[in-house]
Amino acid sequence: SLIGGGAYPKPGEISMAYHGVLFLDEMVEFPKNVLQVLRQPLEDKVIHISRAIGAFTFPADFQLVGACNPCPCGYRGDPEKQCHCSESQVKRYQGKLSGPLLDRIDLHIEVNRVTFSELHGEGKEESSTVVRERVMAARAIQSKRYEDLGFSTNAALDRRYLDTFCALDSESAHIMEKVFQKLHLSARAHDRILKVARTIADLNGDADISGTHIMEAVQYRSLDRS
Repeated sequence: SLIGGGAYPKPGEISMAYHGVLFLDEMVEFPKNVLQVLRQPLEDKVIHISRAIGAFTFPADFQLVGACNPCPCGYRGDPEKQCHCSESQVKRYQGKLSGPLLDRIDLHIEVNRVTFSELHGEGKEESSTVVRERVMAARAIQSKRYEDLGFSTNAALDRRYLDTFCALDSESAHIMEKVFQKLHLSARAHDRILKVARTIADLNGDADISGTHIMEAVQYRSLDRS
């Protein structure tokens, strides 16, 4: 149902989410072999299915959003409630999200428990309208930057264009090198950090990527850091 198939292949959820969002709640509860099948369509934006009657290709250009608990009980890292999971349980639980799959996910964000005051709307928050204006401005910058290349977002950048559009000065390059070595990053994770840093710079209206942008982008890959 996720990738499609059957005796006479039909598109699955990843194709039904074409140019949209596919949200997998409790992502680690999916069988590991199912999650691994997502790797190819996330990379190639299509899914290939072979059957006795022939080979089929369905579109699969979607944005993947997944959510899961940090451990089986859900309280690992909680400042108020103790986690009762063993290290082996946590490792087995998180192990369903393999390195190659995580490499294909741009952002890994830890979301803390909502407080009572936050739940009741106390304190000032940016409105969706304000956030939307900032996002649309960044999208306009990217669309103009890539207007002659056939795509319109930083996410679509491949390695051929990184040195051109994600160029680093000496300070930023030094930071990126330290991060790469300390976190033992793959080439794919390295490239995604650069593209996220490019997006952060666009959201700030900055023409060049700085060391600050790199460090912020690294903070958005918590599973690499852990």
